[in-house]
Amino acid sequence: MTPPYHTALLATAQDFAAPVTALRRAIHAEPELGLANPKTRDKVRAALAHLPLDWREGPSTTGLVARLTGTADGPPRRVLLRGDTDALPMEEQTGLDFASTVPGAMHACGHDTHTAMLAGAAMVLSARRASFAGEVLFMFQPGEEGWHGARFMLDDGLLDPLPDAAFALHIMPDSAHGLVSGRAGALLASADRFEVIVTGAGGHASMPHQTLDPMPVACEIVTAIQAMVTRRFSVADPVVVTVAQIAAGTTHNVIPDHAILRGTMRALSPANRAALRQRLEILAAGIASAHGLCATTTIFEGFPVTVCDARAVDLGEAVTADLGEGLRFQRLSHPIMGAEDFAYVLDKVPGAMFFLGVAAPGSDGQGCCGIHSPRMVVDESALPLGTALLAGCATRFLAHGFG
Repeated sequence: MTPPYHTALLATAQDFAAPVTALRRAIHAEPELGLANPKTRDKVRAALAHLPLDWREGPSTTGLVARLTGTADGPPRRVLLRGDTDALPMEEQTGLDFASTVPGAMHACGHDTHTAMLAGAAMVLSARRASFAGEVLFMFQPGEEGWHGARFMLDDGLLDPLPDAAFALHIMPDSAHGLVSGRAGALLASADRFEVIVTGAGGHASMPHQTLDPMPVACEIVTAIQAMVTRRFSVADPVVVTVAQIAAGTTHNVIPDHAILRGTMRALSPANRAALRQRLEILAAGIASAHGLCATTTIFEGFPVTVCDARAVDLGEAVTADLGEGLRFQRLSHPIMGAEDFAYVLDKVPGAMFFLGVAAPGSDGQGCCGIHSPRMVVDESALPLGTALLAGCATRFLAHGFG
């Protein structure tokens, strides 16, 4: 694929900037949570209703898969592009004209932009489908924020037969405008939730010797977890365990029966992910037993490690270079310990996720609010860049595969 072709893709993406921006703002104003995003689904269907797309929906979510078939002669490859549609349960504080109108919900992770850019890629590729062969699948996926939406869509068979490659973008509001980042191998961590319940025997706060106080035991478990992380796991294959919540007691002078610890465990390899689960249970039970109490550990399985295929990362870098003005590529030196349920797709299909900087032009993004901030804003002039990058990854793969 030659640079002039991708330059033309960027020009076409600029032509669709207005409807893409309008779609993003409409989605942003009415954020939806979880696996059911019907208003967002309907906005996407309406925005793309005039395009030659075949649509599929499943029973488990409001997720959509649209299929576009190229009309040129060539190999019948299939490529998937994905955008997520759900928001976060938080109050918006941006002051934007199109700020959330839904109390307690906000698009603070950029999923509104991901959906709009994916819709933009469908517009661009539909306008140019005479220039490529094969199929493009556009995956509009709800339930990314901990709801396993990608897994549900896979289980519903919406991606069958599986595509030959898959690509996704994630915006970064605190990264320089047009900076595309990626890496081969582990890009993002697995993320499991845990709950440890320490059970003792409560009583009067003035007579702790007559109780089995779970509070100091719970605190000892918290500090022991950090020693476990640094002494049982190699820094070359890191893990992160965060105790984010401690819940116990009802008042100041009563020792409770129970103390509850909740948090997350993150790893960059399946082996360490499994080892974390096992060692946390042993550690909690052992410390509690040493004090005459008991501790039960429950693990709530989260997303697997997001692993990017080296060939797909090379392809994304080449497309970025071809698009030229406004975009540049950066190889990340190490993974990020956040998690992504696009990992479910990449576990079955070779592909990659890239980060796209959407800070204001000329800014390095360091003073901007990051994702999951109630004050997060996006420079919308970056939307055509993401649209063109998604379309470019699709067309390059359809023409050349990973070659």
